[in-house]
Amino acid sequence: MSREVSASAHRTADALVEECGRTYAAEAGIRLRDTPQPLYQLLVLSHLLSARIRASVAVAAARALFEHGMRTPRRMTDASWQQRVDALGEGGYRRYDERTSTQLGEGAELVLDVWKGDLRRLRAEADGDGSALRAGLQQVTGIGPAGADIFVREVQGLWPETGFHVGAKGLQGAERVGLPASTARLAEVAGDRDPAVFAAALVRAALDQEIAETVREVARARK
Repeated sequence: MSREVSASAHRTADALVEECGRTYAAEAGIRLRDTPQPLYQLLVLSHLLSARIRASVAVAAARALFEHGMRTPRRMTDASWQQRVDALGEGGYRRYDERTSTQLGEGAELVLDVWKGDLRRLRAEADGDGSALRAGLQQVTGIGPAGADIFVREVQGLWPETGFHVGAKGLQGAERVGLPASTARLAEVAGDRDPAVFAAALVRAALDQEIAETVREVARARK
């Protein structure tokens, strides 16, 4: 049985979305729709975000790859290894650029071979099973549990069968801003808000103490 969401939680959720309610896909310039190209772009972004590197650098690297035309698995495989390295470096993704270039090429080949370049085929295979979806994503070179988690978190507005999902980092963000660190309770707090936007805002609060403090201050000021 769901419990009533407190006025305080509502204020905090409103402040959270207003202050940092933007998905990482949107920040990377991805107009996320249930079509092959943006879904592949989200996969690339999820790969980059999963490394031990600042989120802003991962986003910049994704934008650089896309600006150089590597927006589809075919275009990614058509690009040379050096072209991928150069684009990653342009985005500041230098620590892992050579290995990541190789992984992006291999991962794009797998997406083409297994799903004909269309991740909606993976969605159909998973048939609403979140574990099967994550397992499928992790077939892609460079996508581990963290990358699969990011993809599911960002795509949940389009693929609602994945269920409400904020991930471990989102739960940390909830604690920082004073919201319940429970996925079920956060789903109630989120209400009709876009789940991907809400989850991304929680992640941003986890990654940036100043954002979390600002959210709390704004929420307190509305009492």
